[in-house]
Amino acid sequence: MMEQSDLSVKDAAVDTLFGDLGEEEPRRHDGASSDGHLAHIFRHAAKELFNEDVAEVTYRTLRNKDFQEVTLERDGEVLLRFAAAYGFRNIQNVVLKLKRGKFPYHFVEVLACAGGCLNGRGQARAEDGRADRALLRQMEGIYTSIPVRAPEASASVQALYQEWLGGADSPRAQEALHTAYQGPGRPASSRDIKW
Repeated sequence: MMEQSDLSVKDAAVDTLFGDLGEEEPRRHDGASSDGHLAHIFRHAAKELFNEDVAEVTYRTLRNKDFQEVTLERDGEVLLRFAAAYGFRNIQNVVLKLKRGKFPYHFVEVLACAGGCLNGRGQARAEDGRADRALLRQMEGIYTSIPVRAPEASASVQALYQEWLGGADSPRAQEALHTAYQGPGRPASSRDIKW
């Protein structure tokens, strides 16, 4: 679209929610590719809730490569159980199990694209319309070459916490950024669920 509009990425000014980039070069969150923040949230929860430092987050493939699990265990007891569900088939299974009250996860990261965002329909395709595996590997390489920075280490995020929320542990931060689990109510039968 940019080429059709005679726009060049090289000539575009980089800006952020906070104005110009200013702080430093672009950074990414800690994750395997363009997935969400499961690894970061898992490490943070392990540290905050159980005082465990997790160096390496290990994903275990369950039903298929787009449904994976991450657990934190101590003395044979599972302390945290997270899941990554990519693609609509896996998302539907998650929703069904949640509605039935049979889903053992503390956190579920959901991405609509099978294979994650780098494999999504908005990405470049080969001439025949198929996914270009070489291009996908190249994009993953570029993505992983961007330096990692934890979101809470950003000066802009710290300023937001102080100026807008009145600090990380303020009542306003609790109200705006935290939630509490609410049970699903009565279990639904598969006939009651409308997609």
